[in-house]
Amino acid sequence: MQKSLYIDANKCTGCLQCEMACSYENYGIFNPAKSRIKIFDFEHEGRKVPYTCTQCAEAWCLLACPVEAISIDAATGAKVVNEATCVGCKVCTIACPFGTVNYVADTGKVQKCDLCGGEPACAEACPTGAITFVDSDWTGFDKMRAWAGKTDNATRASA
Repeated sequence: MQKSLYIDANKCTGCLQCEMACSYENYGIFNPAKSRIKIFDFEHEGRKVPYTCTQCAEAWCLLACPVEAISIDAATGAKVVNEATCVGCKVCTIACPFGTVNYVADTGKVQKCDLCGGEPACAEACPTGAITFVDSDWTGFDKMRAWAGKTDNATRASA
């Protein structure tokens, strides 16, 4: 069975350990600006929410890439950017409805979560269990849609 990152926003304290672990895993430095996972700060609600690529079943980034630089890792199911093939056109960044594919000015390429080859550094570093790597049968898009619906209803109820 494939595994997926599961994010429980209620457990996130905003400590940024996931961002630090991600940047170190991918760039060898502790720099949240280089992380492939971000902590979104809902200041008015007093909440922090980690977000990263949900590895959508229907990966619009992959389908949009004109040079086929994004492929599916057979072992993890992650949609992975091949930097040698990527031309930095940013079409995938536009295609991603969640904004989790990002252009990296230093390299002139794009980056996105690749699940660290099956051992996500963000999940290993999370001290509260807000990010876990679990067996999964849900698609990222459906999960994000469900989460967005809950957030929208909660916002309406509190207004």
